[in-house]
Amino acid sequence: MQSELVTTPFGRRPVTLALVKRQLATKIESGKSADKWKIFRDVSTARELLGLQDRSLAILDALLSFYPENELRQDAGLVVFPSNAQLTLRAHGIAGATLRRHLAFLVEAGLILRKDSANGKRYARKDRAGAIESAFGFDLSPLLMRSEELAQMAQQVAADRKAFKRAKENLTICRRDVRKLITAAIEEGADGDWEKIEAIYVELVGRIPRSPTPSDLGDLLDEMNMLQEEILNTLDLQQKAENNSTNDAHYERHIQNSDTESINELEPSSRTEQGAIPRERTNVQPKAFPLGMVLRACPEIAAYGPGGVVGSWRDLMAAAVTVRSMLGVSPSAYQEACDAMGPENAAATIACILERAGHINSAGGYLRDLTSKTKRDEFSLGPVLMALLRANGGSGQKTG
Repeated sequence: MQSELVTTPFGRRPVTLALVKRQLATKIESGKSADKWKIFRDVSTARELLGLQDRSLAILDALLSFYPENELRQDAGLVVFPSNAQLTLRAHGIAGATLRRHLAFLVEAGLILRKDSANGKRYARKDRAGAIESAFGFDLSPLLMRSEELAQMAQQVAADRKAFKRAKENLTICRRDVRKLITAAIEEGADGDWEKIEAIYVELVGRIPRSPTPSDLGDLLDEMNMLQEEILNTLDLQQKAENNSTNDAHYERHIQNSDTESINELEPSSRTEQGAIPRERTNVQPKAFPLGMVLRACPEIAAYGPGGVVGSWRDLMAAAVTVRSMLGVSPSAYQEACDAMGPENAAATIACILERAGHINSAGGYLRDLTSKTKRDEFSLGPVLMALLRANGGSGQKTG
């Protein structure tokens, strides 16, 4: 809807239907009151949500200073009528054009209303006893009417700032831990492609913006946590291999020191290679990766969620069932994957297979192979997700 231009004492300003309706709908509950400076502090905290700048706050501070009492009350006159010269003085010498512009911002933000006289001037009409009968200037009623809303906005901003600070600290700690793990692994000669892992780490650190947003921090923290998890998995697998090697040597010495009957009793079954020790399984399913990371790495899966959206793990698992059938993966193969990987990681694996469907001949056979490797502790979903994240530029659907 096109807005019309009307002439005001401050120049020609666009007046929208929403602004007019807000001016007409100012109604405060009976007996309501609030501390004007508490409201001002809430507005100051929530200024970005309200679209205000520091100059706007300085002018609002000046306007409030013309109201004689600390409490804004519903049963009192809430119109202040300072001249531009008086406002400029109390707003620390703001220029006239700047003053008019920021007064308009306060009106558009729904914090004050203009109550214009017939000639456009600001003044108060008093009775014979000196009491104000009517006043024309700026109405502070919206501040009182919206006091609870403004307080909630300020609380939300404070909570967001706290969460942002915590995310920055967590990213810094995780980044240092990953750096220490890589350095220690290289110095101690641990098995693994540490050059590639370090390159991934450097690339992640290089993507940290100078002024990150909360979304930037969340995405990077997810990926840094995943890299840390992969490093720990690599080191854990190496430790298991060393333990198995020690057990094998101990087992061989035991055989050499036993008689023939003992050898026959300890002989492995026909399904196991002669002399081999089966790897012990703890049946602990791998930890699920963050849903937001999975969706950024595999954005195509979102189209198969309820209503074309994936907003939770339940949605992803429902989408995976649909995609499983579409890719020709049998129910038994998928159930086996769920048992080995956990339902979340199995659904994420289906999402990865969908993302690379053009390069996989048999999705069912591929999933069974990954399931077998998972059971032998030879497969982790992390590197697959990280490769897809890099291929997709880290973009994709976010969780709702």
